[in-house]
Amino acid sequence: MLPKVAIVGRPNVGKSTLFNRIIGLRLSITDDQPGVTRDRIYSKAAWLSKEFFLIDTGGIELSDAPFLTEIKAQAEIAMEEADVIVFVVDCRNGLTNDDTYISKLLYKTNKPVILAVNKVDDQKFKENIYEFYSLGFGEPIPVSSGHGIGVGNLLDEIIKHFPKKDVVFNDDAIHFSIIGRPNVGKSSLTNALLNENRDIVSDIEGTTRDTIDTRFKYDGNEYVVIDTAGLRKKGKIYENIEKYSVIRSVDAIGRSDVVLLVIDGARGIIEQDLHVGQYIEEYRKPCIIVVNKWDLVDKDSSTMKKFEDDIRQKFKYLDYAPIVFLSALENKRVHTLFPAINEAYVAYHKHIKTSVLNDVIMDAQAMFPASDFNGGKLKIYYAQQVGELPPTFTLFVNDPKFLHFSYYRYLENQIRKNFDFFATPIKIELRKRD
Repeated sequence: MLPKVAIVGRPNVGKSTLFNRIIGLRLSITDDQPGVTRDRIYSKAAWLSKEFFLIDTGGIELSDAPFLTEIKAQAEIAMEEADVIVFVVDCRNGLTNDDTYISKLLYKTNKPVILAVNKVDDQKFKENIYEFYSLGFGEPIPVSSGHGIGVGNLLDEIIKHFPKKDVVFNDDAIHFSIIGRPNVGKSSLTNALLNENRDIVSDIEGTTRDTIDTRFKYDGNEYVVIDTAGLRKKGKIYENIEKYSVIRSVDAIGRSDVVLLVIDGARGIIEQDLHVGQYIEEYRKPCIIVVNKWDLVDKDSSTMKKFEDDIRQKFKYLDYAPIVFLSALENKRVHTLFPAINEAYVAYHKHIKTSVLNDVIMDAQAMFPASDFNGGKLKIYYAQQVGELPPTFTLFVNDPKFLHFSYYRYLENQIRKNFDFFATPIKIELRKRD
């Protein structure tokens, strides 16, 4: 699991601007899928090859609550989730009572706190930096999130405090997570799979506040089911902080061998479902799309086909994911998930012999040669599987720039068809042959 860095501070000190600035520095694949709006509460970021999750604790609106209550709610999110906390203050306004109040909350976290003094782009305010030493968090780091000044220094300091990686022990159990927006029936599905009322099941959105891992056996195989949920709070928490539950869900995806994406069949697909699916695609995990509450849908002979077509249209980036229709509450067709989970797990770990892979690639190339693109025609000389989790293939070619996206998809489909990578994403990389 990646380290988490939370940005906290009172309103209008530039937290979100700093968040966007850091995200803008990351070097990773961006999503070009139309119609998918990213929730910017959290995002992956990277600095000097170290990846982490960045959490923006701004944007909580509590119109009827006292001002300090809002500040405390934001700081408590950082206490709960973060490995490193960036405390942002405003050098133009100087030290305020609210800054002091937040600092007292942060003392209790026993976590690294880095003090970032923002808005130092104007020379006349730079001397205000010194008064922030009194907060007791060591040397303040001057930054201008708007202009990018000092952000590199801040990131250098952040990565110094990342926790050491946990030792990973071998575990033969298949870990699968149940992911979805609130109230789609995730806990009901967990209960059906476990055949016991292990978790609270309720029609109130966000009933479950934590990810819950349960180890169990079924038909001779050992599994760990991760029922995802929101943010556990030791004290009072406000309902709109539910949007931070995505952090725990993303953790669960990262720990999973297979992900079950649950959709409410009675309500249909909404934008938040697309957000959740995007996290699965970003992690390149095997995925099974589960349409739950199918017992509540008025059906005719074409209802299922129409729903499948809608899923394929809206989840184009998960086109490898099979679709299962079931009712967790009535325990109908839930048993069909176990064979699918097992098959997806095997495919995710599959390795193809180089000679067999090359036969398939060469046959595909002979049957349908690449068209001219970018001033040349792609020629594949050799293919090799170079990794698993997900299965990753390197094609040695005359020039990677000659590959058109449509031909990439053709090659991917040929690999899938011949080797049955069920429910599993695959990755194809091109290298120019020397």
